[in-house]
Amino acid sequence: MTILLTPFMSCTAKLPIYAFFVSVFFPKYGGLVMSGLYVLGILIGTLIAFLYKGTLFKGKPVPFVMELPNYRLPSAKSVALLLWEKAKDFLSRAFTVILLATVAIWFLQSFDYRLNFVENGADSMLAYIGRGISVIFRPLGFEDWRITTALVSGFTAKEAVVSSLAVLTETSTSALGTVLPSLFASPLAAVSFLVFTLLYTPCVAAVTAIRKEFGSFWATLGIVVMQCVVAYAVSLVIYSVGSLFI
Repeated sequence: MTILLTPFMSCTAKLPIYAFFVSVFFPKYGGLVMSGLYVLGILIGTLIAFLYKGTLFKGKPVPFVMELPNYRLPSAKSVALLLWEKAKDFLSRAFTVILLATVAIWFLQSFDYRLNFVENGADSMLAYIGRGISVIFRPLGFEDWRITTALVSGFTAKEAVVSSLAVLTETSTSALGTVLPSLFASPLAAVSFLVFTLLYTPCVAAVTAIRKEFGSFWATLGIVVMQCVVAYAVSLVIYSVGSLFI
């Protein structure tokens, strides 16, 4: 259950997205909006936990007892060995998947369907994929293909969402704030986007860690799909309810 619920907690990699969008759409209420996103993630995680408790994890919890060793100040050698083991495990397991995913996104963003190198990101395969799925996000208030394409690129690393938007709109990151409002139907649509970003599938490094813990590709795929469905449903509710009052 911990593995299933952890992705709902906002990670620091999403902070640049929050900060940038808040500075553009809600400069006077930045702290309130960003705090609200973190609280929303906790609330959704809590609600999903109650749902799991009554479905996937029925019955009494299994008692867990672990004997703790005496606390001692670790030696430099012990710390170095532990760091090496953790780093080696990351490089051998997660890094390979991260590298493959990054190369795949780069390839899709750099070439068209004829495998010709593109100078304009709008002509890339990734842009065509973004255009194909953009209609799905129309009920959420944002359907511009550049927004959906940035969400896809965010699978490699959430920090890439803002930089991808800058590349796709052919502007610098500093000038992106002047273009960004034209990509959304309203500020409420920007809120819907932030909520979706908060809850949708984590980056490939987190997915790799989930795959390692579960030991099952299909279970991991199910978690990714579930995250996207929950993100879509919550964003849809917020945008639909908000539209009634705005």
